[in-house]
Amino acid sequence: MRFDIITVLPELIQSPFEASILKRAMEKELVEVHFHNLRDYATNKYKQVDDYQFGGGAGMVMMIEPIDKCISGLKAERDYDEIIYMTPDGETLNQGIANELSLKGNMIILCGHYKGVDQRVRDHFITREISVGDYVLSGGELAAAILCDTVIRLIPGVLSNETSALTDSFQDDLLAPPIYTRPAEYKGWKVPDILLSGHTAKIDEWREAQSVKRTEEKRPDLLNK
Repeated sequence: MRFDIITVLPELIQSPFEASILKRAMEKELVEVHFHNLRDYATNKYKQVDDYQFGGGAGMVMMIEPIDKCISGLKAERDYDEIIYMTPDGETLNQGIANELSLKGNMIILCGHYKGVDQRVRDHFITREISVGDYVLSGGELAAAILCDTVIRLIPGVLSNETSALTDSFQDDLLAPPIYTRPAEYKGWKVPDILLSGHTAKIDEWREAQSVKRTEEKRPDLLNK
C-alpha cells in the first residue's frame, strides 16, 4: 500500500510516521508513505498556493494549478485507487471506511488548508472526501495522520497479533468489552472470575455480553445499525 500526502506543511504530518506502529509498518515495507510539499508546484517565485476567493469573502483558498500539477504528476507515474480530500464536510471516518480503504493499493491524500480548495479540485480530481469529525482543524494534516493510522494498522503483518485489530471497538458495531491484566487483585479490586476460569467458550460469551452492555450504555446509536 502506498500513500502520497499533499500538504503545505509536511513537517506537521511527518512526525506521526517516525515512531511506533506506523514506523514499523514502513520499516517492514508493508506500506509506503510519501510527502509532497504543495509549494514545490507553485508557479511564482513566492511559492504561492493560495489566493483570494472570487466574489469576496473572508479567508484564502488553495489554488487549483499547483494541486493539478502535483496530482497529475503522481498519476502519470502510477494508478491510484482513491484521491482523498480531508475536509470537515466529508463523510465521517468510521471503522467501516477504514476497513474498506485497507484493501486498496495506492492512495493520494490532499490536506485542506486556509478556507479550503478551489471547488474545481473537488469536482475533477477528488474521488472521496473524508472528515474526522464535526469540527474544524487548522489544516488537514492531523486528519490525514488519523486516517493513515486507522487504515495502516489493519494491514496484515503490521500488528504483532493479527487478530488484535479484528477485536477492536466498532469492528462489529459494538464497543470492546472491559479488559484486565495482572495483578488479579489490586487494592481489593478483583478481576471477574470468569476471566480466570480458563474456559474459552464461556469467556467469549461473557465478552460478547459485556460488549453489548457497554454499547447499550455508551453508544446505543450503534445498536440501531
